[in-house]
Amino acid sequence: MLYVSCFMLIDTHAHLNFSAYKNDAEEVIKKTLLESVFVINVGSQYSTSVRAVEYAKKYNGLYAVIGIHPLHLQAQKFSYHDPNEVEEVEIETAGEIFEKEKYLELAKNPKVVAIGEVGLDYHHFEDGDEIEKLKIKQKEIFLEFIKLANEVEKPIMIHCWDAYDDLYEILKKNPVGKTGVIHSFVGSFKTAKRFIELGYLIGLNGIVTYGISYDKLIHKVDLKDIVLETDCPYLTPVPKKGERNEPMYVKYVAQKIANVKEISVEEVEKVTTENAKNIFQI
Repeated sequence: MLYVSCFMLIDTHAHLNFSAYKNDAEEVIKKTLLESVFVINVGSQYSTSVRAVEYAKKYNGLYAVIGIHPLHLQAQKFSYHDPNEVEEVEIETAGEIFEKEKYLELAKNPKVVAIGEVGLDYHHFEDGDEIEKLKIKQKEIFLEFIKLANEVEKPIMIHCWDAYDDLYEILKKNPVGKTGVIHSFVGSFKTAKRFIELGYLIGLNGIVTYGISYDKLIHKVDLKDIVLETDCPYLTPVPKKGERNEPMYVKYVAQKIANVKEISVEEVEKVTTENAKNIFQI
């Protein structure tokens, strides 16, 4: 196993188990760990969850999260293009059926530090979709993963797009014992505060480096309530936009937060790393 003696940063949400890294995943992992950046590698369906666990078992400083992204509950093929992204990405989902025993077995591995990414995605509905049925299905499966998280006593990594109100109601009525992270948060401070009051941390990534849109959020959310992430290979931060995102680029998210809060980047690194260590028990 590759040993790293200490670290300053944790990328709390990466996808080195995705096809964007099919030719060099382990090279990127080794390079990242040697830069003293630890990584939490997140699954979006069973196959990528298994791959996340297999990688995590090989390396100190690499951890896994296992679950089904809400988009993978429906068989579909769509083009994802964010104006902030390098290029359009073709995404195909199989319509996975949740099989608890398979995920429970994965979740028992000590290198699995959370359940996810799971949650709600109301952004990608298309013409002809039975939207209310799809919302119900997403909520039902999300509740199953909340039960799983509580059964194995691990936190939850939550994906949410255009569904913060529904997400809040679910989490309020169905508490997760170890709480977790609202990944890739893009809401207002008022919305963030509601989740923070429930015990959740706010995951910030390269989106916050694209301009000043999230400066108010960064300024108002206490550092003790923030974890850093990349969501690589997506959402490459400035100044690396135009490249494939990598976990090492989490340092640019830290620098942006430091700039807005007018504090040292070392303080951002120290506090957010402790936050991640505490929530994921690593």
